[in-house]
Amino acid sequence: MLVDRRTALRPEKTSPPIYLEQAVFPGLSASDRMSSNPTVNIIGPQTAVSNGATRNILGYVYFTFVCYLSIGLPLAVLPAFVHLRMGMHAALAGLVISIQYIATFLSRPWAGRISDHYGAKISVLWGMVACTLSGLLLLVAVALHFSPALTFGALIASRLALGVGESLGSTGSTLWGITSAGQQHTAKVISFNGVATYGGLALGAPLGVILDQRWGLASLGWLTTLVCGVSFILALRKSPVPVVPGEHLPFRDVLGRIAPHGMALALGGIGYSVLATFVTLYYISRHWDPNAAALCLTAFGVAFIAARLLFIHAINRYGGFRVSIVCMSVESVGVLLLWSAASPWMASCGAALTGFGFSLVFPALGVEAVKRVPMHNRGTALGVFTGFSDVSFFLVGPIAGTVIGAWGYRSVFLFALASVLTSLGIVLVLRQMQRD
Repeated sequence: MLVDRRTALRPEKTSPPIYLEQAVFPGLSASDRMSSNPTVNIIGPQTAVSNGATRNILGYVYFTFVCYLSIGLPLAVLPAFVHLRMGMHAALAGLVISIQYIATFLSRPWAGRISDHYGAKISVLWGMVACTLSGLLLLVAVALHFSPALTFGALIASRLALGVGESLGSTGSTLWGITSAGQQHTAKVISFNGVATYGGLALGAPLGVILDQRWGLASLGWLTTLVCGVSFILALRKSPVPVVPGEHLPFRDVLGRIAPHGMALALGGIGYSVLATFVTLYYISRHWDPNAAALCLTAFGVAFIAARLLFIHAINRYGGFRVSIVCMSVESVGVLLLWSAASPWMASCGAALTGFGFSLVFPALGVEAVKRVPMHNRGTALGVFTGFSDVSFFLVGPIAGTVIGAWGYRSVFLFALASVLTSLGIVLVLRQMQRD
């Protein structure tokens, strides 16, 4: 193709690269930008922007990873420490774990409002301080070994601080990433945030067991204090993002707008909650090797992460509701396969399908949820939305336990299937309302 050199040398005719147009004119559609500059080569700039955005996002979801690494470290250690080493009742051992989730749930809305009013950076900094305090209180608990009551009190305080730190750190880092990377990367930020969440738990739990076996519970406190303290310094050095001005909606208004999406998330997450809580007992009830239950959870985790990495752009391309419908359909098949499994390998396949399907439910519904509120209320919206998943994890134990007591362990997956299908129904209604 021949080009007129005189035309090519006219600077006033030269259009800016496509990635600069996106920054200066964010309202333009892709077709408008391409039609205004049909000869521009957009492959290189778009790739550079995508890679830069990904690196930028990872720099913020790192703080979520730190929060959940701190949660994972004592997760498999504290129940045995309280029940076997301290000789306390199993209910108190369970309380040590569950009270952190209560603190997380109660502080989610507050963490969101901190992010909206004072900035996401402040929320992350406070979160790192709370997680560091949790590690220090764990060291205090070890130092008070001569008094079981004082030790238990220090453990409870450590867990409460960690729950508040999780709310502040994860909510703040998510909003910080969205605001810094741009609204067009909302789905990617939420997706990477989920990978950081499960990655931190997956790394922290076995690492905590190893550290406890070699150097005792104090080593977990030291590592938590060190990692979170260093992360505080890293967050302090990062540039803040401006607080979006505007009149903030009352909390009840935000809750009312987000509640349908949150209910769909809570019900859609019951498949995972049931699997994580009861898979070992389910294997024992089927007279399968209980050690193979770990492979079932591994299959879930691998499929979960693979789906988030492979289909991370599907939400922006097809929309949150359409992706949610497909994902919940896949998750339903996985839960159904877990119920009907005749062998451990079939159960593992069901777990993999469940993880693959559930993977994008949170970011897909999250993208649609935050659209329901103004920009300056999105921190609160994220906190409220995530709080529904906390409710799901907290309530599934007693409710599913009641189902198991009445109809056996297999029935718990039918309960999960009914929950996921109900969630699917809510999403179908929400999508139809959006069309109307």
